[in-house]
Amino acid sequence: MERWTEPRRLTLTVEEEQDGQTVDTLLRRTLRLSGTSVKRVKRAEDGIRLDGVPVYVTARAAAGQILSVLVGDTEGETGLTPTPGDLPIVYEDGDLLLLDKPAGRPVHPGPGHFDDTIGNLLTYYYKKTGQTVKFRPVNRLDRGTSGLMCAAKHAHAHERLKEQLHSSAFRRIYLAVCDGVPPEEAGTVDAPIGRAEGSLLAREVRPDGAPARTRYQVLGRHQGRSLLRLELDTGRTHQIRVHMAWLGCPLTGDFLYGTEDRALIGRTALHSAGLSLIHPVTGAPVIRTSLLPADMAALIGPLALEAAGRIW
Repeated sequence: MERWTEPRRLTLTVEEEQDGQTVDTLLRRTLRLSGTSVKRVKRAEDGIRLDGVPVYVTARAAAGQILSVLVGDTEGETGLTPTPGDLPIVYEDGDLLLLDKPAGRPVHPGPGHFDDTIGNLLTYYYKKTGQTVKFRPVNRLDRGTSGLMCAAKHAHAHERLKEQLHSSAFRRIYLAVCDGVPPEEAGTVDAPIGRAEGSLLAREVRPDGAPARTRYQVLGRHQGRSLLRLELDTGRTHQIRVHMAWLGCPLTGDFLYGTEDRALIGRTALHSAGLSLIHPVTGAPVIRTSLLPADMAALIGPLALEAAGRIW
């Protein structure tokens, strides 16, 4: 896996047609840095170099020169306690990292979970591997949800990936097991979601909620349950769980919107099985798939063997 132990820099060889352009223009138009990123790098010591020499953004570049810009962190994460632990990384380079989160592991610290989160484990991993990187999650998963999630390694990559989120460029595909069967074999739930009255945690479908769209497909049925493929068009809190419960088929094991039964499964049966994005620096597609975990596979028997091949 490709890593940078020095703060990440992007480089550009100035082409003939770019001769005479200002550094500011090259940073924004060619390297696609945002205004915020340009301001950030202007304040950084040795943030911008032209043929190895520090320059201002007003400098003009000549064809053949090499422009280098600092986008990586110069200080590591200070807000999270580094904690060793199992961290299944499925893709990594100098700009981003994809991991396969186990169920039961929170992403962020909170009550009862101050040093055992994905943030704590990644902070430890970055330090152990000599990387000066802060924790920047792109998509987030509930504590009980397993599967693929993405973390950016610097602010520029984070901004670019956040722009993709909730668009066709950043696709998140889930597998879920629900109690019962949705009314159609495939469909779209387009129902606004807001906070449930009297609850700090629960959400519900309500007219004054935020727009929320979930696309689903029934992959099969087994002993009164359904295996669903779901894709999000929006990213509301508990969106899949709320939408499926609203259809009358809550996710198996969902303590909040369905029926908790730890004899069947010790968490909500939801898995982030597919993640597809456009690399924030190279523009190349990055696609990964995660197999259905054993606790969910046990709920649906032979359907589990077919699930992974039907994600995309």
